[in-house]
Amino acid sequence: MLIDGLQCGHFTRETFEELRRGDVTCVTITAGFWEGTLESLDSIGRWRDLVRENADLVMLATTAEDIEEASRTGRTALVMGFQNSNLLEGRIRFVELFAELGVRVIQLTYNNQNELAGSCYETEDSGLARFGREVIDEMNRHGILVDLSHVGNRSTLDAVLHSKKPVAVTHANPDSLFSHKRNKTDDVLKALVDNGGVIGCATYRNITGDYYCSTVKAWAELVARTVDIAGIDHVAIGTDRSHNHTKPDYDWMRQGRWTRGIDYGAGSAARPGKVPPADWFKSVSDLNLIPGGLAEVGFSPEEVEKITSGNWLRVYREVFRKA
Repeated sequence: MLIDGLQCGHFTRETFEELRRGDVTCVTITAGFWEGTLESLDSIGRWRDLVRENADLVMLATTAEDIEEASRTGRTALVMGFQNSNLLEGRIRFVELFAELGVRVIQLTYNNQNELAGSCYETEDSGLARFGREVIDEMNRHGILVDLSHVGNRSTLDAVLHSKKPVAVTHANPDSLFSHKRNKTDDVLKALVDNGGVIGCATYRNITGDYYCSTVKAWAELVARTVDIAGIDHVAIGTDRSHNHTKPDYDWMRQGRWTRGIDYGAGSAARPGKVPPADWFKSVSDLNLIPGGLAEVGFSPEEVEKITSGNWLRVYREVFRKA
């Protein structure tokens, strides 16, 4: 089995066919960034239609058992996730309602501070707010995984310590291996271990770096060094792969409705737009190169299984159920 903790973009039948060619068992998709409640409901509806139209290739998953069923039936399981908490619009009861609609992953903040917590791009990280604690309690209660990928390090630590269930950094890397505001400091990763959580190592060039993007072996070295920090039971895959994005998509992801100016997100003025995928990762089907790359840098078959699927399945099995 091969599980990717985060992808985004405009999925099509061709995307699903590539996932199947890569023998990808499960992907957490991004159903929204800055969208509010009504727009998020529209997105869920569109995803349900898309899955229904491609039921021979994919299925929606709300439990670990669904992911195993997808594997048995030769399909890719799609876990529905949001990269922000705007879908709640400040209403605590909406956590349960979105859980009942099949949402299984919510990131507390995207690129800006919000009512819940601080973002990785703010000058000062405010920490987890009272509302953030309430939302985490509800997410724990109703089977939604707390995603901390774009959350500031202080707020991330607060969330890790507050959550009664494992949390995740679905798509980032250790800051000590590639320094970037989007990446996580070693103390955060060690706290994640104590919580039972997982970090999904990313392939997105802006937060991974050119060296680790050069070959699958080089990227596997990044994974190995992450394991040195967090341990074999807490490292997985979270590529942050995007599909069919154009400039308006990147503008929406980075600028939303909150600014009239230019924001580069994880990029910079030197790298303002779309960056090339990792050199070894030209097609999403190339995910099937990862087990071989991990073996090449010295991981045993049992360790490869944990990184490629077992660690995510453990977290999903514990989190994707009502408390």
